[in-house]
Amino acid sequence: MQTYDLIVIGSGPGGYVAAIRAAQLGKKVAVIEKKAIGGTCLNVGCIPSKSYLQHSHWVLAAEEANQFGMNLTVGSIDFSKLVKRKDGVVSKLQGGIKHLFQSNQIDYMEGKAEVTAERKIKVGEKVLNGRDILLATGSRPFIPPINGIDEVDYLTTDTFFDVKTLPDKLVVIGGGIIAVELAFAMRPLGVDVTLIEVAPDILLTEDEEARQLIKKKLKKMGIKIHTAAQIDAVKTSSVNLKNGENIGFDRLLVATGRKADTTLAAQLGVELDEQKRFVKVNHHYQTNLPHVYAIGDLIGGYMLAHVASAEGIRAVEAICGQPQLPVDPTLVPRCLYTEPEIASFGLSEKEAKEKGYDVVTKKMPFAGNGKAIAGEETDGFVKIISEKQYHQILGAVIVGSHATEMIHTILGVRHAEGTVDEIASMIFAHPSLSEITGEVANSIVKKAIHG
Repeated sequence: MQTYDLIVIGSGPGGYVAAIRAAQLGKKVAVIEKKAIGGTCLNVGCIPSKSYLQHSHWVLAAEEANQFGMNLTVGSIDFSKLVKRKDGVVSKLQGGIKHLFQSNQIDYMEGKAEVTAERKIKVGEKVLNGRDILLATGSRPFIPPINGIDEVDYLTTDTFFDVKTLPDKLVVIGGGIIAVELAFAMRPLGVDVTLIEVAPDILLTEDEEARQLIKKKLKKMGIKIHTAAQIDAVKTSSVNLKNGENIGFDRLLVATGRKADTTLAAQLGVELDEQKRFVKVNHHYQTNLPHVYAIGDLIGGYMLAHVASAEGIRAVEAICGQPQLPVDPTLVPRCLYTEPEIASFGLSEKEAKEKGYDVVTKKMPFAGNGKAIAGEETDGFVKIISEKQYHQILGAVIVGSHATEMIHTILGVRHAEGTVDEIASMIFAHPSLSEITGEVANSIVKKAIHG
């Protein structure tokens, strides 16, 4: 039996980052992964989806260039080469994690982890003893109880990237971040895409103005959107709605969210929350069991790779006697990688008012920015939610090209406990999209030049 200071179960962004941090702090570490190194994010989530989104950006850029005399032609699309490129990106990043494990002397094992009667961890024929155990088992696709769904060949977000040929008609059940990103990735490649959402609208987690802008873009691209849909049944080649409309497909994707994989947690006997959906942890990510910790999708909150990584580091530092404050959800960037992109953090205007702040919200469009006009990137805006007395930064929303990069300027100032005044006093390069951020900040302190 092999003995370790820490056994990490799951090699996604939470697990592998935590393992490396533990090794850096002098711990002997083992990582167990039942599927592929890198977990959901690297293999069937963040990275492959961004690879496919890049393909759609190339096509859209060519179409845009044709409006201004470039006369570019996009011929037939060899989807197999795009899949090969995606696989190459994933493989390269997998290799990077393996190298980091080797350089930090972390033992990596692939196989299903199980708990023995002696509460040891078994993987294959190996039995491991760990002083501490970190559960980073992530989540799996949630499939709602739709009539007929079990009788059809549908894709999930875990299997979508195994598809080797482009469908003619793709129907996506779901209207959240993943569903919208994949719709955006497929439509420019010539796929007929339909989104079916049972909620009143798509992207309900996003700023309302941002949501409407993205909906407008999706419809302009020819993506059909059904909201407040009532699904009667799923058939072999169609989704039948209760209003009598039958929406045909040759591939069906069910992208209705994910649920925590609590299988191993149950074997260990850790306590779940009141709804029995997530593992219950304290502010150091420790479960009710003294030497068992849990992070990431397993404990709820934002199901985001960067949150899992941050939680993993904090859990390990607590294990090593260097406890830190838990992740502050108001400092977590939330991103949608369509074009335009959406990025946000902190409180919405409504949430800030509900908390009793004397709210000041200012917004400026990309349409008045020199760099945006020159680059044909005028869709979108920068919005900062602040308060009247101290100009605290309560939240921000950016919609536009490179929004997922731009958000970090505002977030960085907020993280450093700065205020809107610090942003207003910054010098931004001209021409740059980030100038809009400076103008919004100056409008809050009543010093805007262009607003």
